[in-house]
Amino acid sequence: MRLLGGVARCGAGLLLGLLVGVAAVAVHPWWWGLLLAVAASSAMLLVLPRGASRIAYAAAWAIVVALAATPRPTGGYAVAGDVQGYLIIFWAVLMIVVATATVSRVTTQADQDLPGK
Repeated sequence: MRLLGGVARCGAGLLLGLLVGVAAVAVHPWWWGLLLAVAASSAMLLVLPRGASRIAYAAAWAIVVALAATPRPTGGYAVAGDVQGYLIIFWAVLMIVVATATVSRVTTQADQDLPGK
């Protein structure tokens, strides 16, 4: 039953990352949209519990940004090579770093019995 809850949290993180990522890419060309995208994305990252759901959210958000930054066969990009585009790409990388750096470490009984702990 515990595994099913973890899968549900991971799925919720993926879905939220996709939705917030698409919204962020849509509004990032405007200065207020970029601020809104950074604020909403960061707030959601910090609200999610540490672990798989936070990593899934950051990964999905970054995948949306990465796909939007790749060239289309007809030409053009959804994330252009301007200041706003580079900032949103930088924020995607930063979100992945923060999500992986804040993962809780599971301690076992053997870890707790080590001297100096």
